Amino acid sequence: MSINILLIIVTVAISYFAMKDSTLKFRLINNPHAVYHRKEYYRLITSGFIHGDFMHLIFNMYAMYLFGNMVEPYFIYIFGTNGRLAYVALFVLGVIVANIPDLFRHKDNPYFNSLGASGGVSSIVFASIILAPMNKLMMLPIPVPMPAYIFAILYIAYSIYMDKRQGDNINHLAHLWGGLFGIAFMAVAYPGSIKGFLDQILSSF
Repeated sequence: MSINILLIIVTVAISYFAMKDSTLKFRLINNPHAVYHRKEYYRLITSGFIHGDFMHLIFNMYAMYLFGNMVEPYFIYIFGTNGRLAYVALFVLGVIVANIPDLFRHKDNPYFNSLGASGGVSSIVFASIILAPMNKLMMLPIPVPMPAYIFAILYIAYSIYMDKRQGDNINHLAHLWGGLFGIAFMAVAYPGSIKGFLDQILSSF
């Protein structure tokens, strides 16, 4: 079994139990006030394994399935025996990094909460875009195939828009920070990927 599938199974299981048990949900959710003032740092990670509802869970896990099944084999090819470990690091660190801005913005607000794997999933999505920027991607409500790098721009714009009109506990801006982390991760872990990214785009013109 691939690490990607294992992470999806674990996330679905924890999310399911947290949706059925509000006490568990609020023990795992990212509450910046609790993280900062009570030093409950684990929330920066555990919040990535719970979701607001089944649609939120399905959307994130479907994206993780599609993009993760492409990125994990790349990582195994690039990093060899450390490939699976690198993939887990990409996901978990993506979740943490995406939660950091809210930690500083809302550390004194005990009522702010956020949850979801969006940061980790976005880090995987953007890592895949760096590796294969000319892949055609399509996501509703825009039923038009487009190059992955164009998709990335629209994805970021949508995330910023949803964050500004936020009315739920979903950390929409995590898409942005997770995506940026995915790019940074690739630049540090595999510097040649950035040149390959630019070469693929330029050669398409």
